[in-house]
Amino acid sequence: MNNRELFRELEQLLRRTPGFCTSEGVLIRNNIAAAAMELQPELLRLLLGHKGLRQYFFADVDGVQVFDKVKFLRFVANKNFLPDSYTAYRNSIGLADGTGDMLAERRQVVLSWPYKDCLLEGGQTREDARGQEVFWNETLAPDEINRLTEPKALCNFHRVTGEGVHPVTELSEQDNYIIRGNNLLALYSLRKRYAGQVKMIYIDPPYNTGGDSFGYNDTFNHSTWLTFMRNRLEVARDLLTPDGSIYVQLDWNEAHYCKVLMDEIFGRDCFRNEIIWCYTGPGSPGMKQLNRKHDTILWYSRSPNEWVFNGNDIRLRSEVHAGGFKGEMSANVSSSYSEKGKIPEDWWELFHTPEDLADEIRRLSDEQKRIDDADWFKAAVAARIKVDGVQRTGYTTEKPYKLMERLIRQGTNEGDLVLDFFAGSGTTGYVAGYLNRRYILVEQLEDTVSIMHRRFRDNSPIYCEPAAANSHWVAAIAAADSAQALAEVQAAMAQKGYLNWRVDMQALAATIGQCELPLQQQKSLLLESLDKNMLYVPLSELESDEFTLSPTDRALNRAFYATGQA
Repeated sequence: MNNRELFRELEQLLRRTPGFCTSEGVLIRNNIAAAAMELQPELLRLLLGHKGLRQYFFADVDGVQVFDKVKFLRFVANKNFLPDSYTAYRNSIGLADGTGDMLAERRQVVLSWPYKDCLLEGGQTREDARGQEVFWNETLAPDEINRLTEPKALCNFHRVTGEGVHPVTELSEQDNYIIRGNNLLALYSLRKRYAGQVKMIYIDPPYNTGGDSFGYNDTFNHSTWLTFMRNRLEVARDLLTPDGSIYVQLDWNEAHYCKVLMDEIFGRDCFRNEIIWCYTGPGSPGMKQLNRKHDTILWYSRSPNEWVFNGNDIRLRSEVHAGGFKGEMSANVSSSYSEKGKIPEDWWELFHTPEDLADEIRRLSDEQKRIDDADWFKAAVAARIKVDGVQRTGYTTEKPYKLMERLIRQGTNEGDLVLDFFAGSGTTGYVAGYLNRRYILVEQLEDTVSIMHRRFRDNSPIYCEPAAANSHWVAAIAAADSAQALAEVQAAMAQKGYLNWRVDMQALAATIGQCELPLQQQKSLLLESLDKNMLYVPLSELESDEFTLSPTDRALNRAFYATGQA
């Protein structure tokens, strides 16, 4: 059986299998590759049941059929497999690896962009499209990365107060910042300015739950999620002071894998604690396992020998009895110890004033009766005090401000700098502000930044964002509502955009607006033709007349980066 026949036989076999194709019969290449990587029994049974495919993809070792996973993955990645599909168009304009070899994963960079940051939802499966925010994810190989990680020029500096939006004309060392944009690119920019200056980093990244009710993309496959996290943690480490710490909050889906990843990045001897944060919420009487009602917070220090831990600032009331456990304490010593309190264990429950607790019990009872939502328990995680727009905003994945208060008190002192690059509704910055710490927040969703506008009106941080270059074209692609409109965008891009050098512009022009592909897949092709290194203006081009940065923005960039490191 030659390769052409193998292509046809495999395609027909996979089209008959739910999960490997859509209801319209379109094969989902990512699902097929994932099944091979995970050695899913359903795929292996399909291949073993077909004589020709069994002979091609399996080797007989002492009577045992051994699956050649690498050979299978190269086969389905081959440009001749599904030649009439979207992949064939990608190859025809130069966007795919013609050899069929898989890209080395170890040094890839994963970009994750929300739809509302003007990147389109094309190429997503129906499962991915369930959520309110649809992400486009791209993995770039090392040879595709040159200027991607350069610091970026910033623009649109402003403050928001109760009286409105106010432009910024000067900066100071005491300013707090909220940066709207992709956090990977923001981290590289912050590294130039703040390397070795951040005392504490707290992040609450996507949990990779397989659902998509969160504002962030929570449906990465496992390997992509780990690459996504590695990219960011490696840069974040460089921002920490020698005695700084990072706290990463996750649940059971990825916490243990992230622990191994952080051991590699920070060093096992820099691991300080695995903090278990327990919470409550509705369960089901029909459950066949224990209710999963805790998150894990992984705490690593930058140095194995030096870190900040203000144990006295977070002591809890103790109930040590007179005489101690074995009679070694006198009543006076025991009484003094009880009054002072104890340093908490590494498992935490929610903590409240008595009034908060009573109010919470009433509210949770009412909320459960009122909300008919399978995901109600996720909202209940944050439902610890009433929504007032400040202490609690109502954002779905918001963590209680008292939880953040304990972490910030134990890991920093007044005047220290705190960073959260998955900022969400800004609880980290809100707490850092009233505890007299400086803060930098990075958030990519425009709607979420709007929540922070309302929350920080009395705090007045500086808002800014990377200056757009190719991201301008991304917005235009997303806005195109017809093949003709998309063709017009493509024509303009050909004249003014920064394009991937691999792209055959004539083939691209003949494809966009002219082929039978659905509009969303044409958008994906056009998006992939852009040079991702030039989504935003590099700081090195700050003085270039090629970009329309205002004199004020240029001056503010010079001030922002002036005391940083190269």
